[in-house]
Amino acid sequence: MDAVLLALRILAGGLLLAFLGAVFLMLWRDFQAATAAAGEPGRRRGRLVVVGMGAAARLGASYALLPLTTLGRAPTNTIVLDDSFCSQEHALVTRRDGQWWLEDRDSSNGTRLNGQPVREPVVLSSGDVIGVGRSELRVELD
Repeated sequence: MDAVLLALRILAGGLLLAFLGAVFLMLWRDFQAATAAAGEPGRRRGRLVVVGMGAAARLGASYALLPLTTLGRAPTNTIVLDDSFCSQEHALVTRRDGQWWLEDRDSSNGTRLNGQPVREPVVLSSGDVIGVGRSELRVELD
């Protein structure tokens, strides 16, 4: 009877190790895929360049676009704009499905793209001008 219990314990331990190994392997493959996708050479990067001045925006200042870039007055934003006409969390630029998207975050004065109000998420192209408060930022995609 002791031999059977020992065999069952060894079997349970082996199954537990196999399960943990399978979980580790799946996590490792997912990590490798995410790393490859993040550094893919064909991925377009971009930046926003200040072309119109708000209250304290530096003309010509350049900000790198991250996959999730927030624009607004609050210090928690990716790009902080010191503009009294800009909301705390004014606009959002995201990278989805290989394209850059702009959306307004229910700001008081609205977000503009090439002079037109943004009412729903819209795809950005190189050369587009985003209006946030009194500031204007040109989209430059690499």
